[in-house]
Amino acid sequence: MQQFLNVTLTGLSQGAIYAAFALALVLIWRSTRIVNFAQGSMGMFTTYLALIVIEGTGSYWLGLVVALGAGLLLGAAIERLIIRRVEGGPELSAIIVTLGLFVAIQALAAILFGATFRSFPAPFDLRGMMVGGVNVALTPFSVFVIGSVVLVMAALVALFRFTDVGLRMRAAAFDQEVSRLLGVPVGPLLTLGWALAAVVGSLAGLLIAGGSLVYPAYMDPIIVYGFVAAVLGGLDSPGGAVVGGLAMGLALSYVSGYVGSELVAMAALAILVAVLLVRPHGLFARTAARRV
Repeated sequence: MQQFLNVTLTGLSQGAIYAAFALALVLIWRSTRIVNFAQGSMGMFTTYLALIVIEGTGSYWLGLVVALGAGLLLGAAIERLIIRRVEGGPELSAIIVTLGLFVAIQALAAILFGATFRSFPAPFDLRGMMVGGVNVALTPFSVFVIGSVVLVMAALVALFRFTDVGLRMRAAAFDQEVSRLLGVPVGPLLTLGWALAAVVGSLAGLLIAGGSLVYPAYMDPIIVYGFVAAVLGGLDSPGGAVVGGLAMGLALSYVSGYVGSELVAMAALAILVAVLLVRPHGLFARTAARRV
C-alpha cells in the first residue's frame, strides 16, 4: 500500500512538471496556432541564466525573476526576428523553423555555459513529508510545483476567457486578415503570445531543474512527455493540458514502478498513438461548428 501511495505521489509531482511544459505549448498554440518545438530549449537557456544569478547572489527568487524576464524578451525577439518571416505561409515552415531553433539554442547553450552537468538548487526541502508516522514521496518542493502549475492554468483560463486581450489573441491566431479588417493589432498580439508562452516555458524549465542536474539537453525528455500531455488534453485547453500532464505522470510512474523504467518511453508512445487514434483533437477539445 505504501509503495502504491509513493508511486502515485511521485507520478503527480512529475505530472505537474509535464503539465507546466504542456501549458506553454497550449499558450503558444492558442495565441499563434503554431506548435513550438523550441520551447524546451528556450526554457533551458533561461534556466541557465537563472543559475548564473543564483550562484552569484545566492537568491533563488532573484534567479526566478531574471529567468522569467529573460523568457519574456527571448520569446518576443524570436517572434519578431525569425517567426514573423514565415507567419502566414505554409504551417510546416513554422514548425521546421522551431525545430531549427531547438537545435541552435541548445548548441549555443553548450558553447556559452558548457556541456557539463551542473547542480540546480530548489527553493524548498526535497525530503518527503511525514504523514501519520509514514514518510511519503511528497516534498515541499513538489507542493510548490503543483501550486505553480495550478496558478498558471487559472491565469491562462482567465486570460483567454475573460479579457479582451485574450479574445483578440485568439482571433488573430485563427484569421489574421479578418482580424486586421476589424482593427485588431495582429502583429503585437502574436509577439505577446510568444513572449507569454516563453515566460511559462521558463517557469517549466526552473521547476524541472529544481533539485537536479542541468545540462544543455536536460529538457529533451520533458519536451516529448509534455507534448504528449498537451495532445492528450487538447492543444486548445489549458485545463486539458494540466489533466493530460497529471495523467501522463501517473501512467509513466506506474509503468516505472511496477513494470520497469526501461519501458517508460514506450508507454509514452503508446499513449500518444492511442489518443491520436481514438480522439485526435484531445480529450478536452471542443468540436468547432462551421456555418456553410
